[in-house]
Amino acid sequence: MNERQSDFYKKIRKDVKHWLNDNLDRENKWGDYILAAPDLFHLLYKLSVDKNVPANKKMKLIAGIAYFISPIDLLPEAFLGPVGYLDDIAVAAYLLNDLINEIDPQIVRNHWAGESDILDLIKTILANADNMIGSKLWKKIRKRF
Repeated sequence: MNERQSDFYKKIRKDVKHWLNDNLDRENKWGDYILAAPDLFHLLYKLSVDKNVPANKKMKLIAGIAYFISPIDLLPEAFLGPVGYLDDIAVAAYLLNDLINEIDPQIVRNHWAGESDILDLIKTILANADNMIGSKLWKKIRKRF
């Protein structure tokens, strides 16, 4: 991971940790997904440099990394805080789902640093994306990627 990506990864983890501490008393139905944001970012990076991932899929993963890092996206973290990562999380799940349809899913599992099963998480995020970020926004994201 280059320095910029490493710094961004650390920033996401810090933001999510502070958000979690500030919201312990409040119920947030998307909290589990938001907690997965740093690990999803890390997974996109790890897969983008894995020799077993086809070049065309690496380009999509790199586009997903750029979307995570970009301060200008459809749900900006600068204004919304960690809740703004929901669109980034949906993008990551969409790209990872596309990838596991072409490569051995074990390659994805090998790079996953999160606690839950990554394949189950991807399915759950995709099943809830309409509710998580809104159907119009979700359609825009899918068209973009």
